[in-house]
Amino acid sequence: MTSIHLENLEKSFGAFQALKTMDLKIADGEFMALLGPSGCGKSTTMNMIAGMERPTGGRILFDGRDMIDVPMGRRGVGFVFQNYAIFTHMTVRDNLAFGLKMRRLPAADINRRVKQMAEFLQLTELLDKPSAKLSVNILQRLAIGRSAIVEPAIFLLDEPLSNVDAAFRAVMRTELKHLQRQFRQTMVYVTHDQLEAMTMADRIAVMDHGVLQQVGTPLEVYNHPANLFVANFIGAPGMNLIRGSVTEESDEIRVDLGQLGLSPALPQGLAAALRRRKRGDVWFGFRPEQVSIDRTGSGISLPVLFVERIGARTTLHFGAERTLAKAVIDNGEGIEAGKMAPVALASEGVRLFDAETGMAIGEA
Repeated sequence: MTSIHLENLEKSFGAFQALKTMDLKIADGEFMALLGPSGCGKSTTMNMIAGMERPTGGRILFDGRDMIDVPMGRRGVGFVFQNYAIFTHMTVRDNLAFGLKMRRLPAADINRRVKQMAEFLQLTELLDKPSAKLSVNILQRLAIGRSAIVEPAIFLLDEPLSNVDAAFRAVMRTELKHLQRQFRQTMVYVTHDQLEAMTMADRIAVMDHGVLQQVGTPLEVYNHPANLFVANFIGAPGMNLIRGSVTEESDEIRVDLGQLGLSPALPQGLAAALRRRKRGDVWFGFRPEQVSIDRTGSGISLPVLFVERIGARTTLHFGAERTLAKAVIDNGEGIEAGKMAPVALASEGVRLFDAETGMAIGEA
């Protein structure tokens, strides 16, 4: 296994700065996801780790060793691209064995490892089939196996599941995590799909416009987003964000949400953080999953614009002038579009963000 330290890493292409001073440590055997929208700099970061791009500034350290002048072929890195890269004129067996033969391993070892990898990726029955006749799903599985079989210390995957169908993605998410645990590789996984990052990664590095926004476990970035971008980007649907002003009555701090009324009483941590700062507008954030239908008569009554039924759950879309919000509820609730719905917010799930900087305020 190998640790990675991206120390003050920067990358520019002419006048365009693709990566702005990233400092990120990836531990031995860790599964790190680089997550963000297209153009955020995640693939550029991976290409520099692999040695395909040279940084404009900063260092790349593997186990403390500076790799800037080490060529890609000597970095001990395996790479899987979004578009599978396999030899279509070869059989599945020959593709899996290719890297091992280049390393001049004994034939018995090659056969053993090919058999093990084929069994792990459910390719055994296809070993002697020409690769050109395989489906896209199987080709991507083969590409992953061909890179993994040489057991690189670092395994880099650049959106490898983007071009395959949804059912196959679900299967491969599980298999990739098992693969990483079996070979104990340090794995860096580039994706724009938060579901992939949340289900597989030990930690997630959220990026936007070349800036590292937050690093944490999936639950940390979901429950405690560092800023408005992370709050909105993480979650399906993302966090509800409503602009409001802080008010205090009878020593109780709340947020005035305009037509939606006053927020629930804030948790002590958030209330204390608001008392320490200057008064001003804030973004009041709460997850759609933390909204419930209120049967006590003490909740907020909101107009339902649209009802989205997705299997076991229903997503309600609310609207009041320019204020929009969503709630994820059980599909048994009989809520209809065009009517008012009484809802309650879980105060412990509230997050506040500074209206000027977008940074999180205090802790809930």
